[in-house]
Amino acid sequence: MAPQRFAFGPFVLDAGSSALFENGLPVAMGSKLFALLQALVEARGQVVPKAVLMDAAWPDTNVEESNLTVQIATLRRRLRVSPDGEEWIATFPRVGYRFAGPLTIQEREAPIIDAGRALEADPSLAVLPFSYMSLDPEQAHFADGLVEDLIADLSKVPGLLVIASHSSFAFKSRSADTQSIAKELGARHVVEGSVRRVAGQVRIGVRLTEATMNRCLWAEHFDGDLADVFGLQDLVVRKVVAALSDVLPLGPVLDDTPRRRTTIEAYDFLVRGRVLVMHSPAGNDLARTFLAKAIELDPDLAEAYAWLAVSYYSAAIQYGEDFDANQALGLACAQKTMSLDMNDPMAHSVLGYARLCEGKLDEAEAALQTALRINPNHADTMVNMAGLRVLQGQPHDAVELAENALRLNPFPPGWYYWDLGFAYYAAGHYAEAVGVLCKEEVGRLPAKRILAASLAQLGRLKEAHEEASRFLEINPGFLGSRWAAMQHFRRDEDRQHFLDGYIKAGLPL
Repeated sequence: MAPQRFAFGPFVLDAGSSALFENGLPVAMGSKLFALLQALVEARGQVVPKAVLMDAAWPDTNVEESNLTVQIATLRRRLRVSPDGEEWIATFPRVGYRFAGPLTIQEREAPIIDAGRALEADPSLAVLPFSYMSLDPEQAHFADGLVEDLIADLSKVPGLLVIASHSSFAFKSRSADTQSIAKELGARHVVEGSVRRVAGQVRIGVRLTEATMNRCLWAEHFDGDLADVFGLQDLVVRKVVAALSDVLPLGPVLDDTPRRRTTIEAYDFLVRGRVLVMHSPAGNDLARTFLAKAIELDPDLAEAYAWLAVSYYSAAIQYGEDFDANQALGLACAQKTMSLDMNDPMAHSVLGYARLCEGKLDEAEAALQTALRINPNHADTMVNMAGLRVLQGQPHDAVELAENALRLNPFPPGWYYWDLGFAYYAAGHYAEAVGVLCKEEVGRLPAKRILAASLAQLGRLKEAHEEASRFLEINPGFLGSRWAAMQHFRRDEDRQHFLDGYIKAGLPL
């Protein structure tokens, strides 16, 4: 018998692909929450004993019963209430829990995706940088911007796993065959193409390949006025999705919300600016110049405000510029983005990060969850959610989120490793934290203090003290007590866990 799907209210739980959908969009949730929900719905209205639920969420692990209580409370908040106003999950004191809402059971006929092999199986996709065929090399950014937008649009397709643009663009200057690139990225399908932009006209050539078999599934050219390039983008997305319809778990479902158009001049400045955000301190400054110009040409261009917000937070957190001033500017841009386009996942993601920096954890949770419902492939949001989970006292869920982000973005910027190391340390996985925080990509980020603490917890005190000394060379005014007072951990013991590592590594209290 094929694995079943359980429908209740706006939700569908697909047991075969280990996925939960709300109104057709995938819901981001940790493996423990999903295991608990699946155990409850599969009981079909019967009471599930606490011991059974704990075995489902924590197999072969001894945990306190309070952990189950916390996870059930989180699951209740995520599901909210049923259409008739009742709770989906009923409690039977000292016994267990029961799924109490109306439930429809469906047999699954479509191909099942093994979530454990998500990026090795259908449907996973990488969009490689397009070649630029025009004579003007200064406009190559136009082709890159087109690819970034295609990735963003395809990432919203339910059930389709799409490699992040940062990793796709790692192959821009590398000569390798499609099959090799697909293997490195962990994608089964690859989109390649070319762009020619001349005298107000644009031609886009696109090819979709099943890389494992080196088999072309679809190829086509699209011609049109430059002013209608956004309509051509929509058409390319629909053609790609249609070509993958046989392997998409829910069929070719697309968001029919019309894309907001802008002028090609504003678009040019947008794509020039966003590629420079977080590139370097100087690049980050130049990005603001381009993004401000895009806003001048189109004051309602939400994406430009979103990238401006990211640039301000980067200046404050990564590049050591005035923290309070840049945080205030970043928050203002994030709020402006939300006021312009609440259907943009980046708007919710940036606002979620702003709330995370402020320590407003519940508001950050709501915004980041919304971003992932709209775009379940947004790896940056997953990493920020991982940081939130550490502060909420859920380090193992944080590790899972950060690792999933790295599967979608296997060639990430250094701050991914910083957040993964942060989660590893919080979960007590000190050796793993050392492994990622020693990566060259991490550079001289403040993550080095976590590296020193991890080494200290492993008993490698000489190395820990050396890393602590290097960290203090960059951050001579660091005090553990001052750091602790500024952190937004929900539980004091989690804050103390980090502080203990700092003290063992020799960092001043």
